[in-house]
Amino acid sequence: MTEIPLTDKQFCALLTTRLAALPYVHAVALGGSRATGTHAPDSDWDLAVYYRGPFSPDHLREIGWSGAVSEIGAWGGVFNGGAWLTIDSRSVDIHYRDLDVVEHEIAEACQGRFHWEPLMFHLAGIPSYLLLAELAINQVLQGQLPRPQYPQPLRATAQSFWRDRATLTLRYARNAYAERGQAIEVAGALATAGMQTAHAVLAARGEWVTNEKQLLHRAGLRELDGMIAGLRPEPEALRRTLSGAQELLRSAENSRRPDADRSGAANPPPTQPDQRPSAE
Repeated sequence: MTEIPLTDKQFCALLTTRLAALPYVHAVALGGSRATGTHAPDSDWDLAVYYRGPFSPDHLREIGWSGAVSEIGAWGGVFNGGAWLTIDSRSVDIHYRDLDVVEHEIAEACQGRFHWEPLMFHLAGIPSYLLLAELAINQVLQGQLPRPQYPQPLRATAQSFWRDRATLTLRYARNAYAERGQAIEVAGALATAGMQTAHAVLAARGEWVTNEKQLLHRAGLRELDGMIAGLRPEPEALRRTLSGAQELLRSAENSRRPDADRSGAANPPPTQPDQRPSAE
């Protein structure tokens, strides 16, 4: 007898029920393209479990889903761990989110403070306010979570931070790589500086960023593709490309959309709970 596969709605309900039942989990949220409605039929499922207290990944392992489950802290700091699973022939990523850390980063961001961390697969690394970005974008499936606006103080400090990083990245590329005709290293620096500048552009607009997948496109920096494709291992050519890239990045920062202030114009209390109904 052929087993009938679960519909997406049934699958999401199954995941939510099992994850919400884990000890110390207070809320479950859907993230990624499925939260924003931009997913394809075969897109991964991204879910976050928000816990408070001594949450143990062993409880997640005990469910018996196929895949790898990390320890707390194995993936980094604020992005502190999770699981890559296959469930009902679907790819599922689960992220751990410590509510004590989340609340601390909300308070910090409201004062314009944050810190930077490296994270695998992210050229520019991540800011600690990523936790707020997730809350602002994700769909709450179970429990209640804050729905932060973009704090005005954060817009200024984040823009300055990322702009300075991009400037230093290009300066180092010119002095350390271009002079030696090292095209690959220059390409890496251009990609990194592009991501850093894109962070600055979107911070100035008050637009949240959760990953780098569409970051250059959103910031209007896809011209970097052609610059990188045309690199030659010649010092003078590399210097010219770096100068052109610097102008492109500066232009992107200086051009803000007319509606750029919409996200930060009004800042209700950032710990205001999400009033939207949980998904069934």
